Amino acid sequence: MSSTTAIVLAAGRGTRMKSDLPKVLFPALGRPMIHWVLDALQAAGIQDTIVVVGYRADDVKDELAGRSGMRFALQAEQHGTGHAVEMCRSQIEQQSGSVFVVAGDSPLIQPDSIRKVIEQFHEQRLECLLGTLIKEDPTGLGRIVRGADGRFERIVEHKDANESELAIQEVNMSTYLFDCQALLWSLSQLSNENSQGEYYLTDCPEILKRDGRGVDALPVLQACESLSINTVDELALVESKMREMGYASS
Repeated sequence: MSSTTAIVLAAGRGTRMKSDLPKVLFPALGRPMIHWVLDALQAAGIQDTIVVVGYRADDVKDELAGRSGMRFALQAEQHGTGHAVEMCRSQIEQQSGSVFVVAGDSPLIQPDSIRKVIEQFHEQRLECLLGTLIKEDPTGLGRIVRGADGRFERIVEHKDANESELAIQEVNMSTYLFDCQALLWSLSQLSNENSQGEYYLTDCPEILKRDGRGVDALPVLQACESLSINTVDELALVESKMREMGYASS
């Protein structure tokens, strides 16, 4: 797994947290939540990580200064997740391996899930594999639309989904593994012609699929990995789950 580089998205402020602290530096069980993400990546065998920083970038970099295998990319202005990954281009454009992309505010990401995504990616010789989740109540989350052959076709956001798509329980959790060069090519094809005027990483798998590349989705993520942190109340729920799962407080 040494040929896999991780990109951790950590540029946002997290305005719904009602604080000036960068979102990824909010403590979960006494540690800035991004450390739990980085621990999981390292436990899964990924030793090279690029952290995309933006809001109060120096504070995030200072917090992570003592960790090995860290590189940083600056997203000075936030123009979407695709734009965030694009900021890493100069650091990965000479690489021939794979790139695992994950959000820095997902402290319950599990090393075993990461390993399974990497193993399946290589076994199927894919250029993109999404780590997905079967969720009983998928309200608000992007659905994974599959074709008649059972393979990934596209992600449809909740607000854009029709009745049959809303019934889909397999959801996107913003966990991706790409062939590095395929990722860079798909980023170059992104458009910001949408309501937010942003470049979305969620469009990259469909772009690759349309180009005939090998793309699939693997519903391997555990229920705990669906817990998102956008508010202090959600952070409290995540901390409760971490205690239940035996995470050690610092």
